[in-house]
Amino acid sequence: MAPSDKKHHVFTLLVEVGRAPGDGLPEGATGAALMCYASGVDEAEAVRETVAVLKQAEMSPLDVTGYGTLDERLAEGHDIDTDERALMERARAENAVIVAQMTPFFEDPKAAK
Repeated sequence: MAPSDKKHHVFTLLVEVGRAPGDGLPEGATGAALMCYASGVDEAEAVRETVAVLKQAEMSPLDVTGYGTLDERLAEGHDIDTDERALMERARAENAVIVAQMTPFFEDPKAAK
């Protein structure tokens, strides 16, 4: 089987990013968590593609946590709604990385004292 014939799966990834010039994060944010759906023949490929896409977007990926495929998540009891499934299907159909949610991090002013 040729590499291009391998079945692509969609993996749910949580990516922590730090600050970088031109990253588009809100003023005062120290970084962010990005929930992504990424297509790949395996999770390692999905992670590599996601990191590459985020770097092209001038972001600074620091850490990636994988939550598996749709079937793996369902087997673990995750509740996956219609909108989330649609984004996963879009990532698969387009062989793409979809950033579904971005949660900026802000330093706790109390912790800085």
